[in-house]
Amino acid sequence: MSATRLLAIVTGASTGIGFELAKRCTKEGYDLLIAADETEIEKVATSLRGGGTEVEALEANLATTEGVDRLYAAVKGRQVDALLANAGRGLGHGFLDQDFEKARGVVDTNITGTIYLIHKVGNEMRRRNSGRILITGSIAGFTPGSFQAVYNGTKAFLNSFSFALREELKDTKVTVTCLMPGPRRRNSSAVLK
Repeated sequence: MSATRLLAIVTGASTGIGFELAKRCTKEGYDLLIAADETEIEKVATSLRGGGTEVEALEANLATTEGVDRLYAAVKGRQVDALLANAGRGLGHGFLDQDFEKARGVVDTNITGTIYLIHKVGNEMRRRNSGRILITGSIAGFTPGSFQAVYNGTKAFLNSFSFALREELKDTKVTVTCLMPGPRRRNSSAVLK
């Protein structure tokens, strides 16, 4: 990866909103480090390369600290100019009907892995007093979410966390934005224009 170009990390970049965010970053002149827990991430990287954009893909389970550590190590000491923390999961069904380990996986992906990565990258940004953090929350975080109770609860956390982190960094040049999409068709790539 070029040391002279801006670098963005985009998580959950294999489909949907994450893919659209990664495409947008290439149009804005960023090199990319993209991650997802799906093998499709390699195909996405290939589709995003070109026009001078360098794209590195990493298949990693971002619900684990080990997966986040692997992603952070892939930065190889480069300055991260933008972190687009988009990795997320949902299950559907009533909470009591869900397998608890799968529900816990939603919490670990949507919250634990996300804030662990933000903690690592955000500290670097604060030290140098520059950077952009975008966290994918959701309008779902403002509603009770019957049959999506865990997902909506994690999005409520991310929405609140984003506002709090923005306030904590208000005297720096690090920006924190919470993207709050509404309902969308599954695997729709027509999310951002």
